[in-house]
Amino acid sequence: MKKIVLVLSVMASSFFTATAQGSGQLATDQDTQVEDGDAKKNEKIQALYVAYVTKELNLTSEEAQKFWPVHSQFENDLKGIKKDLPELDREQAVLNIKKKYQGKFNTLLGPTRCERLFRMRSVFQKRLMERLKNRRQAGGVRQGGVRPQNGGSKRGQ
Repeated sequence: MKKIVLVLSVMASSFFTATAQGSGQLATDQDTQVEDGDAKKNEKIQALYVAYVTKELNLTSEEAQKFWPVHSQFENDLKGIKKDLPELDREQAVLNIKKKYQGKFNTLLGPTRCERLFRMRSVFQKRLMERLKNRRQAGGVRQGGVRPQNGGSKRGQ
């Protein structure tokens, strides 16, 4: 089972990597900008996402072969939403895209797993952000990647 997840992860991450590198964004987080030098981090996050979705949806290899290309199109459509839209318009655009793909995902996964998929994106993003936050706090790394001096205390305060 672990080998299947690994193979599926590599296959699906290649889809995501190609689209994410071309657009400069994470496919799993439409609001997160990725620098050119962060391609390896992006690939790692994509692989984690693919493994997470594959495991949580319990995809067979046949399902995965059909699912990931459709999911890649779905993610590309989500990335195409303009960032400067008002919040409600942006949320409506996301909802419209989900509705557009709901039938395809229902056919591939069934209604129960389709519903789980739509919830899974935000759960994965929240867990990833928590993990990054915890890592920064535990390791003393600030957002800029610089370790603070003297255990994180600022001088002169």
